[in-house]
Parts: sequence; structure tokens; C-alpha cells
Amino acid sequence: MKNEKLKRSAMAVSEYFLYFFAYSVIGWCYEVFLETVVYRWGFSNRGVLFGPYCPVYGFGMLLFIFTVYRLIKDKPLKTRLFMIPAVIVGCALVATAVELLTSYICEFFMGSWPWQTYADYKINFQARIALSPSIRFGLGGALFLYLVQPLFSRAMERLGSRRLPVFAVLAAVMAADLAVTVIF
Repeated sequence: MKNEKLKRSAMAVSEYFLYFFAYSVIGWCYEVFLETVVYRWGFSNRGVLFGPYCPVYGFGMLLFIFTVYRLIKDKPLKTRLFMIPAVIVGCALVATAVELLTSYICEFFMGSWPWQTYADYKINFQARIALSPSIRFGLGGALFLYLVQPLFSRAMERLGSRRLPVFAVLAAVMAADLAVTVIF
């Protein structure tokens, strides 16, 4: 009984970590795309770690999954469609809260936060959060919850216990990256 419970816990942890990792990489790609293609500033590593991931996106999507996704998960199509505005607003609020909190955490530990460009936005708070990015995060979060997360969920089901070694390797890589980042 205990072994079965432990195995279920390990499976859940690995599932959510893999979501975190995937969305962190997608977030990094989004940031790099904005910087190189949209704003044409040139390439730079947009994450706070050395690897190609932005953990704030991973944490944000996990919060979307734990809070907003329950509004639409396993619901009939009509209900899911009806909930689109609430999902967009929910994602925008969660993302804005995560971004604000993360800016304070980064400032405390690193002396500044990576996205101080929000000062240029007309509606912003201390250049930490701004209305335009919040709307984009709300729309993007809804898009991912409606289209991408169901695909990721199915992939996790298909992987089953085979995801445990993948989880172990990626967790070790991120832990090493975090250690190197903190030390250097």
C-alpha cells in the first residue's frame, strides 16, 4: 500500500516537473523570439539561469494548471467555450501576480529584475508589471490551457512510468544549473 502511494506521488511530481520544464523552455523561446524578431534587439539569454529556460513561465503555467485549468478541464465543450473570458482574465491575474512577486524576489537576490523595460509602457507599476504584457499573458495562458495542456496531459499518460528517468535527468540538469548560477 505504501509503495503504491509513493509511486503515485513520484508520478505526480514527475508529471508536474515535466510541465514546469516544458513551459519554462517555451517561455524562454517566447522571450528570445520577442527580443530578436519583434523588438530586434539581438539575441541574449533571457533566463536567469544558464540553460534555455525561464522558470517564471514554468511556475506561472503550473499556477494556471492548479487554479484556472480546473474551470475547463473535463468540462463539456459549451462550458469550456463559455469560460473563455474567465480563463483569459484568470490567467492575466495569475501571471501578473507571479511577475510582480518574481520581480521582488529577483531584486532581493540579484539586485534587479530582468524585465525593467516595462517603464516604457503607458500603464505600468514600478516597471515591474504592465497592462499590455498582462493582457498578452492572459491570452497566451488561455491558448496554452485550451490547446497545449491537453496534449501535454495525454503525452504524460502515454509515457507512464517511463517519464521518471526523464524527470530525474532534467531535474539534475536544472539543479546543477541553479547551483552554478548561484555560485557564479
